Amino acid sequence: MSVSDLTPLSSPAGAQVRAVHDEFHGDLLEVSMGPHHPSTHGVFRMIVTLDGETIVKLKPVFGYLHRNHEKLGENTTYLASMPYTDRLDYLNSMTNNWAYAVAVEKLAGLAVPERAEYVRVILAEMTRLLNHTCLAGFLMQDCGCMGTPLMYAFREREKILDLFEALSGSRMMCNYQRFGGCRVDPSPEWIAGVRQLVEAYGPFLDEFEALLSGNEIIMARTQGVGRLAPELAVSAGVTGPVLRATGVAHDLRKVDAYGVYPKFDFRVPLGDHGDTYDRYMIRILEMRESISILRQALAALPGGPIMDPKAKLRGFRPKAGEAYGRIEGPKGEIGFYLISDGGPNPYRYRVRPPSFINLTILEDMCLGHTVADAVIILGSVDIVLGEVDR
Repeated sequence: MSVSDLTPLSSPAGAQVRAVHDEFHGDLLEVSMGPHHPSTHGVFRMIVTLDGETIVKLKPVFGYLHRNHEKLGENTTYLASMPYTDRLDYLNSMTNNWAYAVAVEKLAGLAVPERAEYVRVILAEMTRLLNHTCLAGFLMQDCGCMGTPLMYAFREREKILDLFEALSGSRMMCNYQRFGGCRVDPSPEWIAGVRQLVEAYGPFLDEFEALLSGNEIIMARTQGVGRLAPELAVSAGVTGPVLRATGVAHDLRKVDAYGVYPKFDFRVPLGDHGDTYDRYMIRILEMRESISILRQALAALPGGPIMDPKAKLRGFRPKAGEAYGRIEGPKGEIGFYLISDGGPNPYRYRVRPPSFINLTILEDMCLGHTVADAVIILGSVDIVLGEVDR
């Protein structure tokens, strides 16, 4: 492909445009969206090659937010890395903490008290509600529904963040989990606040769905758009709602049965078409299952310690070995791979981030669609650049 000089064409804010010539397609247009384009959900760039309005090539470009997370983890004590995990998927620090704690607990052979396991499930499902609600709001914004859906989503998000702040002292960078349990025990008043939230969330979802799920404009913009085949999703390592929207029943809460999830009765919703609408609906259905899990966990929450009394956080030196811990985060499988040489820091520290893995099939979903479709397809993948770049 030969590239001409930059062509002074009008373009959206944050986009650069140039004419290109391809021996197979003829004259094409190359549009650079980002890294500060309003629809890229952060410092992310898409180089889109267009034949008219049709995408014939898409190259994702990232790395603008790289913070050397994994190398920092190899030069920091195990405990001191916990607040760094908050800054991966910075919407979902509670689940980041849990995945890292699982990896270290496997490495060190630590047990977790039953009460702490229940609290972890409660926080993880609250986080799932928070993430999926925000995803729906942002996706509607990408579709052109300005204002109302996103404001409704953020109204509910604030209620969850208020509870996170009351428990951990921070709204987003919670730093709450510990190896062998949790940092502080939830008070009865906090548990009552969660019950109140859970009982109000169902009616909110009913209202949200009445506004969006059957809206003919939303359906026209999303149905049949950005289809993903289950075979490609599996071979690319895609996980989470993006995978389940293709009809593949893979949820680590069922597959690994970690924590106390086997004690709860819940379904794993699946899609039929693997398109943008299915990815939206999977999140809505998963939120309803999260409400069911929360009700069960709150009803059965046991007493007892919140931390394993044998867990020593100061001078923590797990024996030499390796471990991989993973959980079903809101965006998919988030995992940590650790190698210990017996020292105070991990010898190797690696993150398996769902946003990064799920982003690898973006071009496959966008080919043959328009630029406007690419915006909502990207939104339906649900990425956070903090864990894409790390």
